[in-house]
Amino acid sequence: MSQYQHIIARFKEKRILVIGDVILDQYIKGTVSRISPEAPVPIVLQQGFPVYTPGGAANVASNLRSLGAKVTLIGKIGTDADGKILLKELKKKKINTAGIFADKKIPTILKTRIIAEHQQVLRVDREENVVLPDDPIYRRIRNLILKSIPSADGVIVSDYGKGMINAALVSEVCSLAIAKKKIIAVDPKVEHFSYYRGVTAITPNKKETENAIRDIKIRQNAGRKLAINVDVLKTDADVDLAGQQLVKFLNLESLLITLGNQGMRLFEKGRKPVHIDTRAREVFDVTGAGDTVISVFTLSLAAGASKHEAADLSNYAAGIVVGKMGAVPVTRKELLAAVRTS
Repeated sequence: MSQYQHIIARFKEKRILVIGDVILDQYIKGTVSRISPEAPVPIVLQQGFPVYTPGGAANVASNLRSLGAKVTLIGKIGTDADGKILLKELKKKKINTAGIFADKKIPTILKTRIIAEHQQVLRVDREENVVLPDDPIYRRIRNLILKSIPSADGVIVSDYGKGMINAALVSEVCSLAIAKKKIIAVDPKVEHFSYYRGVTAITPNKKETENAIRDIKIRQNAGRKLAINVDVLKTDADVDLAGQQLVKFLNLESLLITLGNQGMRLFEKGRKPVHIDTRAREVFDVTGAGDTVISVFTLSLAAGASKHEAADLSNYAAGIVVGKMGAVPVTRKELLAAVRTS
């Protein structure tokens, strides 16, 4: 059995805590045969009923559970019908919903995608999710997180910028996780990069990295400088400089920048950058690929993989999910098949 197969075999032993913005993804599928007489837009004739899947942090949890890990998911939903649908979908996937808090002040975050002829025609988002430190629900969330960290093998912060993640919460989460020597990985929102100093890993895509450089350069104070003059990463050298500077500036153990069809670039403190070629054979839909990457990367580290091995395994997983329509988790069986046939 290969080293990767050994790592995957240990997935089922691990407990991962996922904190972040939980989202309900809705897919409406149909066909297009004409343009609307009312405006120059296609008319989609709906076929069947909408399909629902967990999105955002809930998709991270779904990937982890599909790979065999034990998952604690902590987030917020509304008290509306969509919240009930999301809870139902999570329970179908055997994800513990005890950490999902219902808040009557907000709607459940909903992303509706209109799909016609296997192409996304339109996406409609609904969100209004603000967490305030003096909110009673926030205090319950905080207490559950702090209670859950000691028993976790790894912590994932899935930050979609919808209000669940804020500086005060992250400060406590990171401080406790680091003190307990826990793996902590972050899929970050651009304007929140500076929250995540000292974590195990951050997994932005190229665009998020470029925007983070701009944001940090705007916000940085006189005592801390990001020594990079470009914020459009056109060359490998640009990506390398950005990655190395972000690792140094944020005092990260590692940074994994996803580059779409160009693969990934892994940066570790004190080591040269490593390029990992894409393993995608066919790109059908990139929805949820970032969730899959951080899920497999973190779970692999928890199972004893090196950061290079974890990045390579997450690359295998991303290559699988981009060949599917929608935010569909990778399965343990699919990942094992991919590493066996490579």
